[in-house]
Amino acid sequence: MAPNFLWSLSLLFAIFLLQMESHVKASACSDCFIQSRAAYYPNSDEQGTDHGRCGYGSFGATINGGDVSAASDLYRDGVGCGACYQVRCTNSAYCSDKGATIVITDHGSSDRTDFILSRRAFGRMAQTSDAAASLFSLGAVDIEYRRVSCSYPSKNITIKIDESSSFPNYLAFVIWYQQGKRDNIAVQLCETQNFVCKLLDRSYGAVWTTSSPPSGPLQIRMLFSDGDDGDESWVAPVNYIPQYWKAGDTYDTGLQVDF
Repeated sequence: MAPNFLWSLSLLFAIFLLQMESHVKASACSDCFIQSRAAYYPNSDEQGTDHGRCGYGSFGATINGGDVSAASDLYRDGVGCGACYQVRCTNSAYCSDKGATIVITDHGSSDRTDFILSRRAFGRMAQTSDAAASLFSLGAVDIEYRRVSCSYPSKNITIKIDESSSFPNYLAFVIWYQQGKRDNIAVQLCETQNFVCKLLDRSYGAVWTTSSPPSGPLQIRMLFSDGDDGDESWVAPVNYIPQYWKAGDTYDTGLQVDF
């Protein structure tokens, strides 16, 4: 066998091994912690804010027991709304190993931070109440974080019709209680009689809108994406938005996801 052919074959095999190693490392590091910093809302109560840029309203302050946060780059123009992260500070004198699990409900940054936590979540990173007081006195602390699955036991994905909606001419809504680690990157609104669907606009944050909603009972279709491997899946709930929907109402989709 020609030496050049053997050399080429060896080179191709080496490249293959390097690619496999990179893939394994990337997969393994989807659960790795990333170094950063976090602060807390200085003028809030224990929970988050009612005016977060995700558009959740008061729900954005109380979801997950009030363990919520604003994010800077992780906000991702609203795609990051609703994502869950394990956040733990790194000072062993004050900080617990578990840290806090938070939900992104707002956009913001402060002092080179990735997160601005609710006071409740910031304090939960500490080992004790005295340690929490020490953390609060620092204002911003070094942390490490990783994305984790959201979990809402006994809850289905729920649609909240935004108060800005006006039947039948303008429909805006947010989606609550999505479990798992995938991003909701697109939403379609479909007529249930002729199955014609239209792609909705992401107005801001987690708010999906249309200025010409279809008539009749409506079904939504949600596109979930795994940013790590590019896998995408459309999911359609079993329950419909009723024909005469109302601003401020909530509708249980009868569906939950966990991927």
